[in-house]
Amino acid sequence: MCMRAMCQDEILQTGGTCKGMPDAPQRSGGPRLPGGELLRKRVFFISLGCAKNLVDTEHMLGLLCSEGFELTGEIDNAGVVVINTCGFIREAVEETIETILQAAHRKKHGGPETLIVTGCFVQRYGYRLAGEIPEVDAWVGTGEIRRIAQVVAHCKQGKPGSFFIGRPLYLPDHAVPRIRATPPFTAYLRIAEGCSRTCSYCMIPKLRGPLRSRRMDSLVTEAEEMAAQGVKEINLIAQDITCYGDDLDTSSCLESLLERIVAIKGIQWVRLLYCHPHGITDRLLEIMDAEEVVCPYLDLPLQHVNREILKNMGRGPDSESPLALIERIRARKRRISLRTTLMVGFPGETERMFEELCDFVETVRFDHLGVFVFSPEKGTRAARFRTTVSGEVSARRKAALLTLQARISEDLNRRIVGRTVPVLVEGVCPETDLLLTGRTAAMAPDVDGRVLINKGTGQVGEIMPVRITESHAYDIIGEILSQRENSREGFSRDTSVSPVGKGD
Repeated sequence: MCMRAMCQDEILQTGGTCKGMPDAPQRSGGPRLPGGELLRKRVFFISLGCAKNLVDTEHMLGLLCSEGFELTGEIDNAGVVVINTCGFIREAVEETIETILQAAHRKKHGGPETLIVTGCFVQRYGYRLAGEIPEVDAWVGTGEIRRIAQVVAHCKQGKPGSFFIGRPLYLPDHAVPRIRATPPFTAYLRIAEGCSRTCSYCMIPKLRGPLRSRRMDSLVTEAEEMAAQGVKEINLIAQDITCYGDDLDTSSCLESLLERIVAIKGIQWVRLLYCHPHGITDRLLEIMDAEEVVCPYLDLPLQHVNREILKNMGRGPDSESPLALIERIRARKRRISLRTTLMVGFPGETERMFEELCDFVETVRFDHLGVFVFSPEKGTRAARFRTTVSGEVSARRKAALLTLQARISEDLNRRIVGRTVPVLVEGVCPETDLLLTGRTAAMAPDVDGRVLINKGTGQVGEIMPVRITESHAYDIIGEILSQRENSREGFSRDTSVSPVGKGD
């Protein structure tokens, strides 16, 4: 999960576009409105949480712009502030509350006229939020984001503290207005919403509803529109993309969708994010082997490897062990980079079970790894389990895993030094304008490391040959090859980035 605030100036800088709408209303230089009405029609957004949440934000931006609202990059220049929240785990809830209180303080001291809070936090806590933060004019759940323009109009009628919460069943398709908040060359394509799995620790089915897959034709249409707008990298997302189509006809599945998307002219990278371990089929791996456009990258949240823990998590046991799954993936011709997330401190996790997890990480050597401490979220089955691991022990286990992974990542990156790899150039480094930044196909946006480019001429949004000259635990450093050097080295567009060949 990416815990990142996305403020409106980021959208304006990326030049996001809204399908079927003129460019002007998206920017502060758009149609002008008289006096105070101009301020009241200006909207500032803050988006918290994961990429799936960001897509909701993008749809709300599009819906508001289609009703004549104007986006602004400054909160004090806005009449309306919308905070799209995360409520998945305790840390996300704490960040959400802090963000709302900061915005409420600005409103109270002469800032925006209207403050609206949307998303998972609202869906989770519902009407219990009444009176908690009186500066909030409206609370909107995940199933009602399509009504965002109506909500703003409702607030302007002087009806503060209103609630718009229903069953989370809404599923926007390609026809719903959307302003992308990502750079022009990359985009998220949400192929489904909700989840029908029963992981004991997870709030998602309650916050987002059951699995609802989008129609394949709608997804292909949206992907074609993205390609026409200059998008080169499409990241497929859902709570679990391997479940795509389970609620539709038998011909709808991730593999069939992937075969149609890779055929779209202009798309150079297609990335698979959020894949449940039980959903990795041989057909999917065959497509990844055969189609160069598909990034050799899988986001595979295993959570744990001990059979008893997995059973209590509601994620097993399965006929295939986690290690057997990894071996099956790495037996393919193309080396597939693997990201996983692991959870420590789950009720019942003993020191022996944790050592089993560490041994697994040492053996598998993931390319990217994130670690979460178990959080007993009220409303989940796991919250009723007897706590057996203290917060102190959980924190120690998390630190130990991250230290182990840092050593593994540093070693894997060191083995790439001297190779020339395809890198998507993203722009100037935020820390210094002396460097450019980019990503290989083995790096997903926002969550993985990056390539720092210290030599050569780069073009933002292009996939260019970069010779790796230096490595660190998570970032690597390189130089863009000139056309002459590129020709001499015989650079390949194959997106595989392997330290030692097929596997490790």
